[in-house]
Amino acid sequence: MARYTEAVCRQCRREGVKLFLKGDRCYGSKCAFEVRAYAPGQHGQARKKVSEYGIQLREKQKARRIYGMLERQFHNCFERAEKQKGITGENLLIMLERRMDNVVYRLGLADSRSQARQLVTHGHISVNGKRLDIPSALVKAGDVISVMENSRGLEYFKGMAETLAKKNLPVWLVGDAQNLGGKVDRFPTREEIDLPIEEHLIVELYSK
Repeated sequence: MARYTEAVCRQCRREGVKLFLKGDRCYGSKCAFEVRAYAPGQHGQARKKVSEYGIQLREKQKARRIYGMLERQFHNCFERAEKQKGITGENLLIMLERRMDNVVYRLGLADSRSQARQLVTHGHISVNGKRLDIPSALVKAGDVISVMENSRGLEYFKGMAETLAKKNLPVWLVGDAQNLGGKVDRFPTREEIDLPIEEHLIVELYSK
């Protein structure tokens, strides 16, 4: 399955909740979900009885779309989370938060995870001083993420330090506005992941 390239607002409408896939636009009046908060297509407004499987599937699709992952990638993450000690659903969400593209987004270096993925892929981001261009790479506690020195002169990054200084970051990240980045102080807990995901439904789906 190829990566989704059509209008991302359709994904929010399909899941029936804002996924904040377009950055600041999702907070304004131009957000498509505010205008048409129903599923896309000619039968989008029809009442449908959703089965237990359908509810679980939608929850999995919601999580996958929030983090911008392909089905195989997402399933591989689940299998890794399942092998770890602890609660599988919580392990999965913590692993997804540790993805490089998500951390770049959480630090405020990008307006959306898709934009963060592009910054990483194009080689603008470093981890502990070394370039890392793999969006799916998992960061570790203590890792320092910053914009590459030779990329800071780009128009996109000019003036960003002032914006980052005012940004409220997740408690598990420590910002460094001057160096356009921050540090992974520790891994997040489930309570610190502010996403409308019921991870137990995903576990139930994959456990069938």
